[in-house]
Amino acid sequence: MVSQIKVNEIIKQSGSSITIGESGDTLDLSNPTSVTLNSTMKMTPAFEVYQTSSQNPADNTYTKLTFTGETFDTNSAWSDSKFTVPSGFAGKYAFLLDAGGYDDNTGLDIFRLAIYKNGSAVKINTVFDTDGSSLQTAMACISAVLDLSVGDYVEAYINANIDSGTFTTLSNASGTQTRFSGFRILV
Repeated sequence: MVSQIKVNEIIKQSGSSITIGESGDTLDLSNPTSVTLNSTMKMTPAFEVYQTSSQNPADNTYTKLTFTGETFDTNSAWSDSKFTVPSGFAGKYAFLLDAGGYDDNTGLDIFRLAIYKNGSAVKINTVFDTDGSSLQTAMACISAVLDLSVGDYVEAYINANIDSGTFTTLSNASGTQTRFSGFRILV
């Protein structure tokens, strides 16, 4: 029995795949000094963006959140405050939106976050319903796992119903408040 095989290239003889081992075998990759995964094995595209300046959305209206700060964007798929699936990367994606805001006057009645796919809401979460209390600041998160095709796009929206005054989203230059992220998951 051979305990070690050293080759520069393995090419399949026929069929569509190469099998290493049998069902139930474990492949140990703990020894190599480096391993390069091809793009189908990475959890990319991936991005994280954040607001660097506040927005004042209209009362009780779903308003697209704008993000001008970028922590990372692995495939340059983030543009114009939306993520668009690049060629060759259809699949399941996970998204997380952290957002918040405050009413400068009497308080929030309802506060919602939404994730849109191709211009339509696919996940809405009423994260705050004060029924007229005087609480003025809200912060929440929403997540979604979506099946996406090449060219599909995803955006983040916010909706606040206030008694009176102006609603302002929470933002800062370090990106610790209103932020949006997503990545392709392997299933």
